[in-house]
Amino acid sequence: MNPISLASGVVPEFGPVETVRAAALAGFDAVGLWIEPERWTRATTSETRAALADTGLPVLDVEVIWLKPESDMDDHRRIIDIGAELGAGHVLCVSSDPDPGANAARLHALCRHAEGSAMRVALEFGIFTEVRDLAAARGVIAAVAHRLAAILIDPIHVDRSGSAIADIAALDPALLPYAQFCDARAQRPDPADFAAVITDAIDLREQCGEGALALAAMYEALPAGIALSIELRSRALRDAFPDAGARARVVALATRGWLARHARASRSSPEPLHHG
Repeated sequence: MNPISLASGVVPEFGPVETVRAAALAGFDAVGLWIEPERWTRATTSETRAALADTGLPVLDVEVIWLKPESDMDDHRRIIDIGAELGAGHVLCVSSDPDPGANAARLHALCRHAEGSAMRVALEFGIFTEVRDLAAARGVIAAVAHRLAAILIDPIHVDRSGSAIADIAALDPALLPYAQFCDARAQRPDPADFAAVITDAIDLREQCGEGALALAAMYEALPAGIALSIELRSRALRDAFPDAGARARVVALATRGWLARHARASRSSPEPLHHG
């Protein structure tokens, strides 16, 4: 079964130490951490490293580097430095810069900065950004032309952007070192309504198998055995489970249940589940 990681967005009101401990309590295989460079201190690094050592959990990714025309690259590089100190495998990037060339240049600089660490620089696309779909992300990463550059797939953004599942399967697997995972309702927000797009992404995601996304097809399009960051931002879960550990446990159980059901269906089906 795929290793699963607790994304920081599942428990956004908690700090990194609480996030690590919630992931461990719930039985996740890894954890993702949110880093705000202006608030992160040497003490934060020390305390987080101690929690990681105590639980034995690796850090799948840190987030978020948000590229903007006025971006302070020093802040972005600091996120990579902190992630490297924590042993993170990836740093998540999104962009609000409409200039593809500027995006590629900045991502290339970040990849160069990550050289020598264990980290890859993963670009996430979505209609809430200026890299709106998979085709746009693929173009930017091709222009970056660096071995550490990667594309991050998130099922809700695949669906909302109208990106083709077949195009995910056609990607070089080396570009997909990990992926996010969740389900979502069938109703799509108006792409012109930014507030509705953000609400959809941060409040309305659903447990795997409880929504309407073509989740099985998206899963089959990903490289086999890929690590999955369970990016289940949900107001309903936050309200129902104010305790970080309890919320993480519910998410882990639902995700592993869906993966197990999918595996059983794959074994019993005479036809492959993957389709475009």
